Amino acid sequence: MDIMVSIVFVLSNIIGITSCFIKKVKLSLCIRIKQKKFDYNIYKRKPKSKSERVLDADKLKLLKFATVFGANASGKSNLISSFKYAQTAIVLGVPKKGQASYFKIDASYANKPSYFEFEILLNNNNYAYGFEIFLEKSQIVSEWLIQLSSTSNDKTIFSRDVLSGKFQSDLKVTSQTLRNKFNVYSDDSKNNTEILFLNEMNRAKAELYKDESELFIFKEVLDWFVDKLDVNYPNRPISDYSYFRDVKNKEEVCRVIRSLGTGITNYDERKSSLIQLQQQLPKVIYERLEEDIKEWKIEKIKDKKASSMSVRINDMYYVISLDKNDKIEVTTIVFNHGNDAVFEFSEESDGTRRILDLIEILFTVEDKVYIIDEIDRSLHPQLTYKFIQEFLVAAQKRNIQLVTTTHESRLLDFGLLRQDEIWIANKLTSGETELYSLDEYNVRFDKKVDKAYLEGRYGGVPIFSTIFPIKEDD
Repeated sequence: MDIMVSIVFVLSNIIGITSCFIKKVKLSLCIRIKQKKFDYNIYKRKPKSKSERVLDADKLKLLKFATVFGANASGKSNLISSFKYAQTAIVLGVPKKGQASYFKIDASYANKPSYFEFEILLNNNNYAYGFEIFLEKSQIVSEWLIQLSSTSNDKTIFSRDVLSGKFQSDLKVTSQTLRNKFNVYSDDSKNNTEILFLNEMNRAKAELYKDESELFIFKEVLDWFVDKLDVNYPNRPISDYSYFRDVKNKEEVCRVIRSLGTGITNYDERKSSLIQLQQQLPKVIYERLEEDIKEWKIEKIKDKKASSMSVRINDMYYVISLDKNDKIEVTTIVFNHGNDAVFEFSEESDGTRRILDLIEILFTVEDKVYIIDEIDRSLHPQLTYKFIQEFLVAAQKRNIQLVTTTHESRLLDFGLLRQDEIWIANKLTSGETELYSLDEYNVRFDKKVDKAYLEGRYGGVPIFSTIFPIKEDD
């Protein structure tokens, strides 16, 4: 079974996140700034309480949750943006238009490459994939995929230095035909500054992966970034609500929804139509949806597989499926609130819709990593607390990881979180962002850590004491 709860995300020279000096801790998410000796890891340092939340993976002790606190403009959202940029470049290709998202406060960074690396656990093996790129020029500098070993016998799947034209690979391809193709692809790509080799090896090359050859790792790694890494922002729907269609899960879904104080007691499907859907969408979007439905229908009929797809646009939600005669059927979800009153998805509050988005994380059966900016948006503080509580329970039984940013100080509770699950983004006077774990402070377990944080004792709070002084205890 694929495990993806160990990510190493290494970045440098991007969006102002350029300074951190954490050396003692590791967790599962790692962000390192190469140029500034930045090393941000989420990882277990020593025995602590709540050990049941630690995953033992290939001799690594990995945590499944981490949240980043910090003032506005401290760099939290930029951290998420860095994840998204890297994922987009890997899956869809390097943006043709340059990104002026380097550390602009220091003009010299315009001429320095940014450095990204993800370390993932895949099929019980540990891989490091990364690349260097000049953001403003969209020019790739180097790229690599390494199979890591605890004995230091790392295997280079491939490594290329674009500027020098050097390409290296330790792959032993037994098929002469495949070996010849791989040599051609690598030779064509070694000087290419516009395309990542991982992306190129998955571009119209299905014939390479008919059999699980030595080259199959290229498809598996790219599939991880497509299917297993989910990066979300506050204004973007998280869920496709597939969990609503799992009848076996309905009772548990209803229990969780009720426990989160939404007022919803039950839900059901209601028939709709493509005409109703068309009336609620801009023409250009509906035309695009029509094309997607046609392609999806052809594929589903051909493959004879279970057929349904969901459409989630802002406050609208529909399920499109095929009936037994292969005709389009459209339904939507409606909710009961303890009586005969029925509410459509669009009639629920922003907070309820936000919760309904987030609940997917609790019910997905896939191994997955969620990176969510401002998880507390539109949520009452107690609701945010309750959701994280539910996630930590659910994560004990699954290979899943959640990394968030938040302003919700009530989460700073050692009854809920471990010290190494709490991270601080602190903006320095130089404009750089310092990122560190609360574990570095060795805070007493009975400390009122939320109060101490708001007093500025750990950094990561707004600096406006001359205007709005925060009184400290004597």
